[in-house]
Amino acid sequence: MRHAVKGRKLGRTASHRKSTLNSLATALFRHKKIKTTVAKAKETRTFAEKLITKAKRNDVSARRHVARFIKDREVVKVLFNDIVEKVGERPGGYTRVVKLGARKGDGADLAILELVDFNEGVAKAGKPKAETGSKKDKVKDAEVVSATKDKAEDSSKVEDAEKPTHPEKKAETKEKTK
Repeated sequence: MRHAVKGRKLGRTASHRKSTLNSLATALFRHKKIKTTVAKAKETRTFAEKLITKAKRNDVSARRHVARFIKDREVVKVLFNDIVEKVGERPGGYTRVVKLGARKGDGADLAILELVDFNEGVAKAGKPKAETGSKKDKVKDAEVVSATKDKAEDSSKVEDAEKPTHPEKKAETKEKTK
C-alpha cells in the first residue's frame, strides 16, 4: 500500500520521471500551454508551480535553483521576466488542467496544462457554461448582431451597384438559372 506516499510513478524509473517532469515544465514555460496525459499534467502542475513560486523571489539563489531543473537559459529568462511578472500577486494556482477526453490510439485520458494568466482569448475545451446576464444584455447583443448584418447587406448592395451591368451577361445568367 502507498500510505502517505506522494507523487505518481508514471511507469518510469526515478531518473526518467525526473527528466520527464523537467522536459514538460520547460515546454510549459516556453509555450504557455501543453497537451499531455492527465497523470503527467497533474504531476507537472505541482512541479511547475513550485518552480514559479521559487522564481517569484527573483534573486540569484532562486535563479540557480530553477536552472537546476530548467536547462534552457532562454526559458529561465522567460520564467523570471514574463511569467513571474504576470502572476505577480497571485498566491498560487498558476496553472490549470483542462481534461480533453480519451486519446484515440490507446485510450489514454488527455489534458491541456496551461498557465492561467496567458490564455486570454482562448476557448476552453471543457463543457460550455450556462449563459449569464440580464435580458437587457441579450437584447443589446441581438441589436449589435442585426446592425452588423445590416451593414454587411448595405456594403454588398453598394458593391453590386458599382459593377457595370451588361445586358448580354444578364440574359445569359437568366438562361442558366432556368
